[in-house]
Amino acid sequence: MKGYKVFKHDWSCRGFRYEVGKSYEMDAEPIICDSGFHFCQKLENCFKHYIFDPQNKVAEVEAYGDVISKDGKSCTNKIKILREIPWGEVLHIVNTGYYNTGRHNIGDYNTGDRNTGNYNTGYRNTGNYNTGNCSTGNYNTGDYNTGYYNVGDYNTGDRNTGHYNTGYRNTGNYNTGHYNTGDHNRGDYNTGDYNCISYSSGCFNTIEEKIIMFNKSSDWTIKDWWASKARMILDGMPKKAVSWIRLSEMTDEEKSDNPDYEVLGGCIKILDESGNVQAWWDNLHDYKKKEILALPNFNADIFEKCTGIKVQDG
Repeated sequence: MKGYKVFKHDWSCRGFRYEVGKSYEMDAEPIICDSGFHFCQKLENCFKHYIFDPQNKVAEVEAYGDVISKDGKSCTNKIKILREIPWGEVLHIVNTGYYNTGRHNIGDYNTGDRNTGNYNTGYRNTGNYNTGNCSTGNYNTGDYNTGYYNVGDYNTGDRNTGHYNTGYRNTGNYNTGHYNTGDHNRGDYNTGDYNCISYSSGCFNTIEEKIIMFNKSSDWTIKDWWASKARMILDGMPKKAVSWIRLSEMTDEEKSDNPDYEVLGGCIKILDESGNVQAWWDNLHDYKKKEILALPNFNADIFEKCTGIKVQDG
């Protein structure tokens, strides 16, 4: 029966030194953890008893005497040390994939143990490019994340920054919903804490608040603004735009300018067309201009300060 055995750096085990190519026998019945030459039929089981250390020696062995086995460990009274197994081959045997540093990995280029996927740094990750432990998904930084591009711990969803968030793109902690900035919010787009509503910028609110427009109170909520024709028109105004560039689409120059692109999976690119806003307004259809001029509390001076657009009289 063939198997594997791990030794200390000097080829010793339990005070006895071995040599590759030699056979060893004893006149006794093998008893696990008592007497005999111990080995494992699966190499990964050896590292339940030895530290996973490249300084240790690993060998393929053959048991040609009596053999007993229990809980992944075997013992014999006659053993031959067949050959030393290089550490690179050890990593390949204990992992499924290539270029893994660790053990029990399924995938490629993992650093750590028990990862399923590729390019993980940590332990027990399922997915790709995770930094941390026990994440399910891709590109997570932290522990116990379920989803993608989370920074923090125990997030469920995508692109959360913080801890214990359930949803998407939350910045803060313990939020349930999406796009919250703050803590303990239940809802969406809250800036503040402990709100049980959406679009709140305060704390402990259960009703949706009215918004200030042109420095005065209005009878609009943020939902009214987002659903307005004026907002849709202004969205077409030339502006600085932030675009996410995936790793596969990045140029060599963008990679040079963004040294963390491999960890992040891409980079942010800023496109600036904001210098043409006045020309855009001057060529806008009159009926579209009227939608904007009809906004609650419209004030031309404030509008110019905020947009760079000078509204002509008449």
